[in-house]
Amino acid sequence: MSTQIKSVVESLLQTYMEENGFELVDVEYVKEGSNWFLRVYVDKEGGIDIDDCGRISEFLSEKLDEDDPIPTAYFLEVSSPGAERPLKKVQDYYKAVGENVFVTTYEPVNGLKEFEGTLLSFNEETVEIEIGKKKHAIPFNKVAGARLAIVF
Repeated sequence: MSTQIKSVVESLLQTYMEENGFELVDVEYVKEGSNWFLRVYVDKEGGIDIDDCGRISEFLSEKLDEDDPIPTAYFLEVSSPGAERPLKKVQDYYKAVGENVFVTTYEPVNGLKEFEGTLLSFNEETVEIEIGKKKHAIPFNKVAGARLAIVF
């Protein structure tokens, strides 16, 4: 059900996001305790602010009220993905080349399941990360999750 809701929300937002220069980063529909949450993560060039989130929330809320695709009560949250933005789409990986990233894998690669370093390259088959002076080529199909990582 959450996959269907995610697809519906993505299609409701697609045109609005494109017309207004926003990027839909991710949609989650999750249960926490006894409550359901519909979380929409958005971004734009130069960063997203609270007014942007408010406008997107209003638009989406109206569309969801019209179509009523979610049968249960839920809380709608629209926010920025944050500084440690997840890499969800192929385009996210391409945009992150040269950035510091944190990648986890489903199974060990070179004896590791967690990698934090500079994303050197990405080609939809391999994620290449440099940690210190060592390079790791990680098969993309073994990546469980990835995000930008802040360096302190």
